[in-house]
Amino acid sequence: MVRVLIVDDSALVRQMLTTILRRDPQIQVVAAVSDPYAAWDAIKQFEPDLITLDVEMPKMDGLTFLEKLMAARPMPVLMVSSLTEQGAKTTLRALELGAVDYIAKPCLDISTGLGNLANEIIEKVKQTAQARVQRPSRSTPAERPVKRKSPGAILESTDKVIAIGASTGGTEALCQVLSALPADAPGVVVVQHMPAGFTTAFAKRLDGICAVRVKEAASGDRIMRGHVLLAPGNYHMEVVRSGAIYSVRLNQGPPVNQFRPAVDVLFYTCAKYLGPHCTAALLTGMGKDGAQGMLALKNAGARTIAQNEETCVVFGMPREAIALGAAQKVLPLERIAAELLISNNSNTNKERSRALC
Repeated sequence: MVRVLIVDDSALVRQMLTTILRRDPQIQVVAAVSDPYAAWDAIKQFEPDLITLDVEMPKMDGLTFLEKLMAARPMPVLMVSSLTEQGAKTTLRALELGAVDYIAKPCLDISTGLGNLANEIIEKVKQTAQARVQRPSRSTPAERPVKRKSPGAILESTDKVIAIGASTGGTEALCQVLSALPADAPGVVVVQHMPAGFTTAFAKRLDGICAVRVKEAASGDRIMRGHVLLAPGNYHMEVVRSGAIYSVRLNQGPPVNQFRPAVDVLFYTCAKYLGPHCTAALLTGMGKDGAQGMLALKNAGARTIAQNEETCVVFGMPREAIALGAAQKVLPLERIAAELLISNNSNTNKERSRALC
């Protein structure tokens, strides 16, 4: 049984979330309160497994409460955020402070919007309750100086591509991996499960803390050394090749594994067009997206890495890849950036040998 405390200043949202969560017999709403001070009392009284937390509340805003909560009593937190530019920025800050995931509520007709998200909300609550939660580190990537190459370096094509997939817990995992890459790292393509608008804010945040340049991808963008392309929310991202030039193409095909963008879409095209010229990593996240695509990558001669259970917020996607035998290496998060930079020469030589047989 997952014991949930709802914290939201809107009586309508409290009522809607309570009604939705009570549909599942494995979830118990122990209390629904309107402000952080009442939340503290409810935490002491009911000892919930998880909190859903609004950002904008009276007496104390959600971020301040979250920061105090994670310092005093770390526990799984699911943010309730609006689908706006400011809502995206605030949500990213909440994830940085230790929140596990978020519900992106619509700005208009909240009742209908939350009702349409009922299944997703129930699933997120159940998954978030199982997440690994730790006190956030005081040292963040943003505190390190960013050193970038001269403008000439950003025009270099890449002969190797790094592909990364992530979901729940992935924003902070990606910050750690990408901020550890040097300014002249091979070109990188990333799928992080996020709605439209949120990826724009996330790309800007990454660009501010990484030595590599990070942007939200657009169709036709070239994959270049020292650059990271992040799939925009609500668009699948594919890798395509023309001669020695790699680029990305976006589409709004049907969701894959319930996601758009989907990691599998990216990984399958990397297997098709890059093969041994690709190194792929599958980071923390719920579900199975990316597992089959990683197996295709491995079979095509790519190097494949899965994040280990101990450092995952949610050990879902990496676990599925490992179970399929798709991951050649299983590593803690802090070792993945260095592994991504290792040359693929050994794989390329094997591929050439197979071609000569």
